[in-house]
Amino acid sequence: MQPAAVPTLPAQPLTVALSRYGTTLAQTSLTPQPEPDLPLSFRYGRPALSEFPLNLWRKLLSRRAAAGSSWLDYATDVQGYLPLRQAIAKYLGRARAVQCQPEQIIITNGTQQGLDLTMRLLIEAGDSIAIEDPGYLSARRIFQSHGAKLIPIQVDAAGLRVNQLPDQLPQRPTVRLVYVTPSHQFPTGATLSLPRRLELLRWAQQMGAMILEDDYDSEYRYGDRPIPALQGLDCNQSVLYFGSFSKVLFPALRIGYLVLPPSLVALFAQAKWLQDRQLPTLEQQMLSDFMAEGYLESHIRKMRSRYDCRRQALVQALTAQFGEGAAIFGEKAGLHLMVQLQTQLSNEEIMARAAEVGVGLVSAQPQYLNSGGQGEFILVYGELSEAQIQTGIQRLAEVIRQG
Repeated sequence: MQPAAVPTLPAQPLTVALSRYGTTLAQTSLTPQPEPDLPLSFRYGRPALSEFPLNLWRKLLSRRAAAGSSWLDYATDVQGYLPLRQAIAKYLGRARAVQCQPEQIIITNGTQQGLDLTMRLLIEAGDSIAIEDPGYLSARRIFQSHGAKLIPIQVDAAGLRVNQLPDQLPQRPTVRLVYVTPSHQFPTGATLSLPRRLELLRWAQQMGAMILEDDYDSEYRYGDRPIPALQGLDCNQSVLYFGSFSKVLFPALRIGYLVLPPSLVALFAQAKWLQDRQLPTLEQQMLSDFMAEGYLESHIRKMRSRYDCRRQALVQALTAQFGEGAAIFGEKAGLHLMVQLQTQLSNEEIMARAAEVGVGLVSAQPQYLNSGGQGEFILVYGELSEAQIQTGIQRLAEVIRQG
């Protein structure tokens, strides 16, 4: 028997009084638009899902499910499954020089939830937050939804220009938080230099501000040694460190983590419990096994090699097709690079023409708070083969030359 169709009701104007938060959301279009299903899509946010070890994951699932039924019940640890927090603490210490104990970690359903919790607990409407410009659009939307005033700070080849952060002067706003992606700045791919990291930490201490460090894809770095996380350099408990497994494993896992200064743990844990009570226990148990038994770091090593080949193919294709007409940024880390094309066509015209030949592009323009981004595109190479990358860039070059 087929279920009854759900009637579609016409949109009606709101007739109830909204909160300030509700009013902000109602006035802002935050719903992501569906992406066209194109065969050669350099879309953002997807790792190589076809390379994920599904058989191993099924094995871990079967083993955990057969071990008992405790995962069916409510969780007793509001910060998340303890063995998973222990595994994350060990991993971050080895891979990112993060200094933390499992007691400082709260498991979240991703970076977005961690940022939302931070806004709820540390920011009032009208408070100022410094952000990278260009920067991560989804984070900016969360800040705006809570009524924060955004102060854009320019980014160059060495990352955030710390010397542009405002001082504590009467005519300047007091900055409560600064949001950064220091290991692989989004979208330019710049790495915040060590001198600027130290300068940023000194600034935060002097201002009494907190730093939100989003380490979203630091696992993938090619050729250069990774610079330690800001959190590992911090001696004043001024850094909140965000991470997730969406890029390194798969986005549907919906497991992230937030490393907090000890003084904030109890407060954030209480807010997390009120927001969603708990994350699914079974997935946390499986991930803790995946990490403790060495599978995570083995998978990262394999994928780093795969992604490096795809990265090289993309850089070579851009150079071959555009030559000096393409400036490439941030190609030494992560799963994407940014390219600036010399063209008179608008980004919208280029994306439309590319879509006609089956190539999906992501414009960098929405990532700018101020104007910018003409001719700039974010090219994500994680889920495309080297042959697909070469074909996609060749088609892109052909449609641009027609203009």
